[in-house]
Amino acid sequence: MPLYEMRKFVAPEFIFGVGARHRVGFYARNMQARKVLIVTDAGVISAGWLDDVKQDLAEAGIEYAIFSGLTENPKDYEVMVGAKFYQDQCCDVIVALGGGSVIDCAKAIGIVFANGCEVHAFEGVDNVDIPGPPLICIPTTAGTSADISQFSIIVNSPERYKMAIISKSVVPDVALVDPETTLTLQPHLTACTGMDALTHAIEAFVSTANSPVVDVHALAAIELLWNNVEQAVMNPSDLAARENMLLGSLQAGLAFSNASLGAVHAMAHSLGGYLDLPHGECNALLLDHVIRFNIAAEPDRYQRIATVMGLNGKGLSERQRATSITQALSNKRSVLGLTDKMSNWGVKYGDIPDLAHHAVHDACLVTNPRHASLDDLKVIYGEAL
Repeated sequence: MPLYEMRKFVAPEFIFGVGARHRVGFYARNMQARKVLIVTDAGVISAGWLDDVKQDLAEAGIEYAIFSGLTENPKDYEVMVGAKFYQDQCCDVIVALGGGSVIDCAKAIGIVFANGCEVHAFEGVDNVDIPGPPLICIPTTAGTSADISQFSIIVNSPERYKMAIISKSVVPDVALVDPETTLTLQPHLTACTGMDALTHAIEAFVSTANSPVVDVHALAAIELLWNNVEQAVMNPSDLAARENMLLGSLQAGLAFSNASLGAVHAMAHSLGGYLDLPHGECNALLLDHVIRFNIAAEPDRYQRIATVMGLNGKGLSERQRATSITQALSNKRSVLGLTDKMSNWGVKYGDIPDLAHHAVHDACLVTNPRHASLDDLKVIYGEAL
């Protein structure tokens, strides 16, 4: 019997470090770009990062068009508008400059253009027939890891939930991971995206598709994120904390892109799409409730997570260990100012059946360590209310 199960591991080329964003012209030129579509948003533009990209592309002699018509949680109709704009502008390469919403939208624009169909056709696993055009990603948040992952999350606006598009075809060609771009991220979003990254690492580590390679990245991510998120939130100009947060996000992305996620993300996709809420904040709210549900299925792995978080769980019962981890997460949320409950966002008990219906069909639920039924999800949502 082999010691390890056979597993694949997919990762794009990436450059990590201060100043990495300035390589955008070099890579676009190597891709023989004639005209680049820059996908970004108003916040990134006001922070000044778009000016850097425009200058670097201009110095490389490459034309560009700018698409910024997207919202915090990118919608299906925004993707379709972006794909038409890409075609109308005769672009041949995409540069995504922004957080997860921007990068997910850019990925979806590319595959819609390449396949000539509605974005809904790609929902689920491996439903992209033709890869999109070359894609360069410059993340400006330390959280989503969309810049290196096989995921694109788009809101199905008629049904009000987030579709998970999972395919190697949406893995970017190169990611330019520059900690300086996160210095302008305001504290609340730093907290939200930081908790998103932490959730990525935890869910990947306990995923039924985990592997020895995934484990290395997941545990490294948990340690970096747990030990640096408070400093990044309280002292936004601390470049060392920002570097560690972005490195942790990168490691978490490498982990979850290959092991997938679990019930937290399945439920957060449903909740965030239903109320158009920040994804990281949804994860932060649901994480400890899901851990209490899951811990019996993977007690040893959750013990390793507790150890990396600096918690002494030796000699504790399973229930005590769950309490230790979830209390530590609750305390962390409080320090970061993420104290809302679902009821504070206007969610009512009558909404739970709709939320659970979409969550139970989310592709992320497949790799949750414990089988979660529709009724289980209803109970967890009720606990988080």
